[in-house]
Amino acid sequence: MLTEEEILVAAEDDYMNDEQLTFFKQRLLEMRQSLIDAGENEQIGSLDTERAADESDRATQEEQYWIQVHMKERESNLIRDIDKALHRIRIGEYGFCEDTGEEIGIKRLLIRPTSLYTAETQARRELQTRQYAPAA
Repeated sequence: MLTEEEILVAAEDDYMNDEQLTFFKQRLLEMRQSLIDAGENEQIGSLDTERAADESDRATQEEQYWIQVHMKERESNLIRDIDKALHRIRIGEYGFCEDTGEEIGIKRLLIRPTSLYTAETQARRELQTRQYAPAA
């Protein structure tokens, strides 16, 4: 299997060849398994505010509970994104921007293997989201 260094120096004509797809598939599977293993070892505690008599203790308990819930949601979303990336590998669309069809780029995929867009497209989408978001 290829290393990161070998992928980075590969010719542009080799973009998303079978070896590179195998590399990214393995990386995604390892990420997924790591998240699943971590999730099995962590359980969200119950929100038991009656036990803590002190108001600040209750607030701390509640904050810790909601942090755990938020982290579980993030993990679930990342697993979903990994599954989407693995599907894109299977159908031959991995590494190409969902909007433009352009190459996402090896460097970007090494940093974020679940990327769906080129950096430029992602920046444009985020800008549009901020511009059209309702005012608070």
